[in-house]
Amino acid sequence: MSKLSQIFTLLKQAIKGEELDYTEGSIRRAVLLLAIPMMLEMAMESVFALVDLYFVGHLHNSSHAIQTVGLTESVLTIIYSLAIGMSMAATAVVARRVGEKDPKAAAKAGMQAIFISVALNILISVIGVIYATDILLLMGASAETAIQGTPFMRIMLGGSVIIVLLFLINGIFRGAGNAAIAMKSLWIANIANIILCPVLINGFGPIPAFGLTGAAMATSIGRGIGVCYQLYHLFNGKSVLKVKLAYLTPHWEQIKALLKIATPGIFQFVIASCSWIFLAQLVATTGGDHGSAGYQTALRLMMFFMLPAWGMSNASATLVGQNLGAKKLDRAEQSVIKTGKYIVIYMLSVMIFTFIGGNYFIAFFTNDVLIQEMAITALQIMSMGYIFYGMGMVLMSTFNGAGDTWTPTWINLFGFWMFQIPLAYILAKQLNMGPVGVFIAIPVAETCIAIASFILFKKGKWKTVKV
Repeated sequence: MSKLSQIFTLLKQAIKGEELDYTEGSIRRAVLLLAIPMMLEMAMESVFALVDLYFVGHLHNSSHAIQTVGLTESVLTIIYSLAIGMSMAATAVVARRVGEKDPKAAAKAGMQAIFISVALNILISVIGVIYATDILLLMGASAETAIQGTPFMRIMLGGSVIIVLLFLINGIFRGAGNAAIAMKSLWIANIANIILCPVLINGFGPIPAFGLTGAAMATSIGRGIGVCYQLYHLFNGKSVLKVKLAYLTPHWEQIKALLKIATPGIFQFVIASCSWIFLAQLVATTGGDHGSAGYQTALRLMMFFMLPAWGMSNASATLVGQNLGAKKLDRAEQSVIKTGKYIVIYMLSVMIFTFIGGNYFIAFFTNDVLIQEMAITALQIMSMGYIFYGMGMVLMSTFNGAGDTWTPTWINLFGFWMFQIPLAYILAKQLNMGPVGVFIAIPVAETCIAIASFILFKKGKWKTVKV
């Protein structure tokens, strides 16, 4: 009973979001207090894609709708790369300053990161709105899919600054050790999306049915509400970060320092994103509309299970940053090892669960038999690498949390572009394996990336990086 009481107290504290000094006390407790809300936060992020997938999967001509959602998400990964790269830099710098007991400098760094991200994203949004149809065609969509999906693409890319802010401000809160605010902002955004999706897609009372376009409207509005919640807590003066609007005034030395960390971080995720875009295009051209829709369905289900693991890995980034700031190198390393053990257990459980019940989940999201068959094949093959996906995430987060963003960038460059893409192309095209060849290339490449990351982690260069 005492043990259960302790677990309940820990869960309550993690979800409530009390601010603590993560450079002292039990490492296990620190990992769990950060990991629990971060896992729930990322689970909520994955729900966005699944909610859209469920409702559009039951529309007429669902293969076109599912393909549009999937291909748009693939393009949005470039936006995510900008958001995650800046978020990563903000987390690293904010965590380091908090570890050094300098919350004012942490707050200034966070606001400068917001200034940079919004400025860069405006240009991307304009290009996305103007060339939405061309982008879908370039991704391998059929002419009919591209025409039907253009409004969806325009809304999602046009409102992408909301995505950037959602990721970035959550990164600031995570760096400060307040992962619960990040989690709650995603809860609010998702609740709004779940309510608005059926209303705007199918219509309700005086509200007309917008179909596929309604899914984009619901997602953008939901995320916008989440950002409003974040901004309230960022400026209310009750957290460790005392943020002021004056901190948005460009400070070029701070901007330069952030970009030094963020630029390779952005490249790191652009490299991975472009690889996923290439794979999506390769599946679309070798497997047709149904093959592409099946792959996108399987990918969304995988991300639903993998994003909580990514959330758990984010705990290592915060702990590494704060402990390096406090000059506690051994504690930083032990935090990574402890997080890695938990993530392996989680991913092993998910792998077993996926193999047993994957076909039931897929049937829930689409009624099309051809899409179901391809999705089941994709899910079974790609799920074989779950444990290595998890290990890779923790180690990448470790490097990024330390401010060593170049190491994972080089790993991604060689792992994705020099290995995964050529392997997928050879298997799919040269050996005529089609989409199955692409599915096989994914876990093989991710396993190699995880092994390379572990070797570089043990070398310990990440402990010496200055931010």
